[in-house]
Formats: sequence, C-alpha cells, structure tokens
Amino acid sequence: MTRVFLIAGEASGDKLGAALMAGLKSLGPVEFIGVGGPLMQAEGMESLFPMDELSVMGLAEILPKYRALRARMVETADAVLAAQPDVLITIDSPDFCLRVAKRVKAASDMRTVHYVAPTVWAWRPGRAAKMARHIDQVLALFPFEPPYMQAAGMECDFVGHPVVAEPQATQQDITDFRAKYDLGDAPMLLVLPGSRRSEVSRLMPVFGPALGRIAAKRPDLKFVVPTTANVTEMVQDLATDWPVESLILDPRDADAAQYATEKRAAFAEAEAALAASGTVSLELAAARTPMVIAYDMSWLSRQIIGRMLLTDTVTLVSLVSDTRVIPEYIGDECRPELIAAGMLKVMENPKTQLEAMELTMIRLGQGGEAPGLRAARAVMARL
Repeated sequence: MTRVFLIAGEASGDKLGAALMAGLKSLGPVEFIGVGGPLMQAEGMESLFPMDELSVMGLAEILPKYRALRARMVETADAVLAAQPDVLITIDSPDFCLRVAKRVKAASDMRTVHYVAPTVWAWRPGRAAKMARHIDQVLALFPFEPPYMQAAGMECDFVGHPVVAEPQATQQDITDFRAKYDLGDAPMLLVLPGSRRSEVSRLMPVFGPALGRIAAKRPDLKFVVPTTANVTEMVQDLATDWPVESLILDPRDADAAQYATEKRAAFAEAEAALAASGTVSLELAAARTPMVIAYDMSWLSRQIIGRMLLTDTVTLVSLVSDTRVIPEYIGDECRPELIAAGMLKVMENPKTQLEAMELTMIRLGQGGEAPGLRAARAVMARL
C-alpha cells in the first residue's frame, strides 16, 4: 500500500487535493495522512488540524498569526517525518507548504511533490531555483510551465487544469435561471469586478461608467454581477452609484450547490463579460463567453509590478492559446471610455475569441483524462 502525506492550505488546494486523492485511489491501495479541508476529508483523510488555520492572505493578516502558523509548520513537518510516507505532496499555498518541504528535506531524503507551479513565467523567476532545493517533482496546471521547472532542476509533469473538469450549465439550468430572475430572452452582459475587497473598491467605480456607455449603444442588455460572499455587500453598495441597473447574485444565504448552478447558467448564457484579471478568464473560456479584461492597482503597485512583469499579457487564455485577441485595459488604460469601446467591438465580432478559447481548453486537457487522475498517474510513475 502506498502511503501519501498531503498538505493543502486553502479551498482551491482542497479541491485539487480531493481530485488527486480520487485519482490515486483508482490506481491502487493507498493510505492518506495530512492536512486538508472538507473535500479531502470526504476522500478519506483525517486532517491533523483544521485547514482554515492556514487560509490567511496578506502581510497585515499574517503578522499577528505568524507564531501560530510557524508552530503548525513545525508540527506538520514533524508529523511527516514520523509517518514516513512514500511521498509528501504539498498543494499550492507555497508560503506554508514549501517551508514544510524544506524542513522535511533537511532531515530526510523523502520524495517531495508540489502541485501547482509558481508563476515564474510572469514574475520572480528565481523562485524556481529556490524551490528546487527541496522539491523533486512539480505537477503543473499549464502546458508551458514544465520547461521552467525542469531548467531549475525539478521533474515536472503537465497534468491539466481543473477548469476542464468543471460541470457546465445545461439548457434547463439556463431556463430556470432566466425564469427565477425574470430575464425573459434579453441578452446579458456579465460583470465580474473581482473577489478581493481591494479589487472591488478600485474597479466598481470604473466599471459603472463603462456600463453606462455600453448601455447607451445596447439598451437591450441586462447586467448580471455574480459575487463571492466576502464582497457582496460592497458590490451592492458601490453599484448604487452605477448609471445602469444590475442583477447582483448574492451567495450569502443561498444553497452553495444552487448558487454554483446559477453562476454557471449566467456564464453560459451571457453574450460577453467584463472581468477583473485572474483565473476567471479560464472559467469564461470554459463557458465560451467572450470577454474584456480590466484591472488597476495603486500607483506604487503599478510601478513595481510593471517593472517585474515578464509577459506582455495578464490574461491566462491569451498565454495558453498564444494569442492576443482578448482586449486588456490595465493600469493607466483602465478607463471607462476605453473599456466600453473594447466591449462593443467584442460583442460585434466574438469569433476570434471563441477560437482562442476553444484552443485554450484543448491545451488545458479538455476531452482527455481528468486532471486529478493525470496528476495521480504522474506521481505514481515517478515513485
């Protein structure tokens, strides 16, 4: 029986870990130990402590909890060494996970695998060399990542992105969604101002005037704004200043599965989307929803990141498809008049975007084995 120690530190890692565990179970007898959330626990792992203790982001949030986090890191590394598994698999959350791996490697020759490659192709390329000191193998979500990891001295396998395994809306889901919110057969435009409060506060005042300009040309459009629970109230407050009415989807009191179904229906049925930069571009690509990407940050962040960025695009669909057909309005260009003009052009001619999105999904593994199973095969093949 193969013994596997897994560590995930946040919800996205819990999802990746659960799919990987299901894949490993399908390949043979396996025992799981480690730290994970409800999805990994449902696959048969008893978490050493609640995963939520590790789900901390931002310097201001981390500093007060530093001692507690460090104690958990030491505790976890000691548990790995005591368990003597065949492999340690750390999943994303590099600040915590890679410190555990470093401590384990310092005391043993245990095989270590990290799931989700650092974005060294975008910025801070030196991270790969540092990681290679205590990671043997990387499981990559994107097909262009293995050469970067291999150049730093690590084995690396592209295993596919989890977005290709996500369910898509059915026609019944779409019909139910339109009926529930009395949308009739009106065309819809999705508005996605981000899931972090800092993003929402900066983008909502820009998106509103942009939507006003779009509505002046397309008065038939309905504007739909899916939100995450942590920013719903902020979105609702800021939307009161918009020159257009919008349907804000509120997940706070909704059944999680039902809300996910409604969100999928909105993505599938929208004519196009105005979105903050991030992984949401892949969700839109999976739904074949044309998009415009807009993003802004503080002046200081613009200067620093602008000098560190190694790519000419911030949109993952553009990177994977090796195209530049998705308009981006970043920093100084994140202005209502530019965004509105770009969106109207996209809605007039979405064909090139649809081709890029199709290519993106194929390159990310759509139509092949599920990423969790591919990841499991990659781990077992190199043991």
